[in-house]
Amino acid sequence: MAPVGERLRRCKQETEKQQKAEEVAEKLEKECQGLIEFHKSYHELFQFFCNNTTIHGAIRLVCSKRNKMKTAFWSVLFFLTFGLMYWQFGILYRQYFSFPVSLNLNLNSDRLTFPAVTLCTLNPYRYSAVQKELDELDYITHQTLMDLYNYNMSLVQSKWAAQSTRKRSSRSLSHHVQRHPLRRHKRDEPASLKGNSPPVDKSDWKIGFILCNETNEDCFHQTYSSGVDAVREWYSFHYINILARMPNTKALDESNFENFIYACRFNEVTCDQANYTHFHHPIYGNCYTFNDGNNSLWTSSLPGINNGLSLLVRTEQNDYIPLLSTVTGARVMVHDQNEPAFMDDGGFNVRPGVESSISMKKETTMRLGGSYSDCTEDGSDVLVQNLYSSRYTEQVCIRSCFQMSMVERCGCAYYFYPLPSGAEYCDYTKHIAWGHCYYKLQVEFKSNVLGCFSKCRKPWEAGITEWCISMMLFVLSFQDWVSHMLSRQNKYNITAKRNGVAKVNLFFEEWKYKTNGESPAFTVVTLLSQLGNQWSLWFGSSVLSVVEIAELILDFIAITFILSFRWLRSRQLPASAVPPAGAHDNTAFQPEPSGPSAPSRFTVEAVVTTLPSYNSLELCGRDRDAEIGLE
Repeated sequence: MAPVGERLRRCKQETEKQQKAEEVAEKLEKECQGLIEFHKSYHELFQFFCNNTTIHGAIRLVCSKRNKMKTAFWSVLFFLTFGLMYWQFGILYRQYFSFPVSLNLNLNSDRLTFPAVTLCTLNPYRYSAVQKELDELDYITHQTLMDLYNYNMSLVQSKWAAQSTRKRSSRSLSHHVQRHPLRRHKRDEPASLKGNSPPVDKSDWKIGFILCNETNEDCFHQTYSSGVDAVREWYSFHYINILARMPNTKALDESNFENFIYACRFNEVTCDQANYTHFHHPIYGNCYTFNDGNNSLWTSSLPGINNGLSLLVRTEQNDYIPLLSTVTGARVMVHDQNEPAFMDDGGFNVRPGVESSISMKKETTMRLGGSYSDCTEDGSDVLVQNLYSSRYTEQVCIRSCFQMSMVERCGCAYYFYPLPSGAEYCDYTKHIAWGHCYYKLQVEFKSNVLGCFSKCRKPWEAGITEWCISMMLFVLSFQDWVSHMLSRQNKYNITAKRNGVAKVNLFFEEWKYKTNGESPAFTVVTLLSQLGNQWSLWFGSSVLSVVEIAELILDFIAITFILSFRWLRSRQLPASAVPPAGAHDNTAFQPEPSGPSAPSRFTVEAVVTTLPSYNSLELCGRDRDAEIGLE
């Protein structure tokens, strides 16, 4: 029995030794673990992800691995769902980066600031400073109309007209008019010069004037569909040259407020010359702006015709230039105080002998800037110099752009627009071919070849105020006592009592005004909400599931990099590094160098490996007892 007990004791000792060895190996393995570890293969990576992720459906890829059909089905379903979800993500991101806006409509009720009102005489006056040149131009026009239409235009007799047959100098107005003659020819006849205007489908004649460059090598015929338009444009072209010769525009200031405006009243209070400013327009004549902001602004206390601006103006045309305007009356424009009055764009005419009641409504638009629109804050980021002494508007920018292009291309500035610094107005006594350049530039401007309409963007910060106007007309009927009072007070001495004056009433229709504002339609909060809805719809998970996806992608990239690095290293390993046949690869044992040498100190690290006990091969337990029984 002694040998049997000894064997049992040895088996127990061997078992304890094996357990201790396994514990030491496990302990060494834990000590060898690093801070960051990656999976050894793609299979291990995806298996770990599917077993531990919180995304619905991913676990089915592992649970059904013994059924290849189910594995394929869940794999296709998983990646199809994943693709559909990110397709929806792409739609949401595209919608967000399109920066849509929502329009908000608000109705406000408050006391309103009365707008600025500009009133023009609608016909330029014969200024004494240029009276001589204008008389000469009228005489030349009289001869031209006789030659073209056999029309005898009545002229105001003057010393210049009486002495028109005398010999003129080579640089008189007649010389320049002959360089730009007004001609007509049959529409079906081939023109000797190319036209600068689009053709019109009309019979009979077409009329225009010739414009050439300095060398007379490039000429064209500026034609018009109407002879009236052609004569007016030709006359206006020479009229501008006459005005451009004036060294000081104040010499043209011959305004007479009381001779044009007979009565002025606002909010039942009489207004005077302190409530208006004056400027001259080359075509519309003397203009007067009321409530321009230089003094205290007018505010309307109540809506209605009795709480607005009421003007009685003179519409009789005496000593005016009939070839520049074919209508009589006055021209009115309503605008903001910090905007210039562009009478040819936003004005309307008031007929003589009629009372015009104009009701106004205010509408303000506030636009979003930045990425939500192509609007500018104050025009500082627009590559066009503002030539007007007002705030930035789109019309101000467009006109400034054309003027700067005019100075750059033609060497002079157009008289209708402000003068840039260092430039001078176009005059064919100094710039002989400026007309040729101007009309060519007009064609490029209207077709946006100059790019002015693209450069000038709408403002957004200050808001744009639009005035909605509706007009009511009433025929004036003056009594004798009214005409008598006007004749004593304002030298009203015309024979046609009703057609010599016009009345204008401007007032607010109601206190309410509309404000249109823009707000972002798709914010960051909306984007995150929509993304969360899509993620929950397709996978039913949370934000942490997104982090798991990101972790999977990073691990996949890291494993790919590690495996690629190992593959490249194995390809670059030299053949000499491979040990020959029969040689050992233990670096702890190296051959000693031959020959005497100094003894060297070295350290030998003993690697102790527990050898297997051959007693463990003996039978233990029940097998051993069975063997004893057999004996």
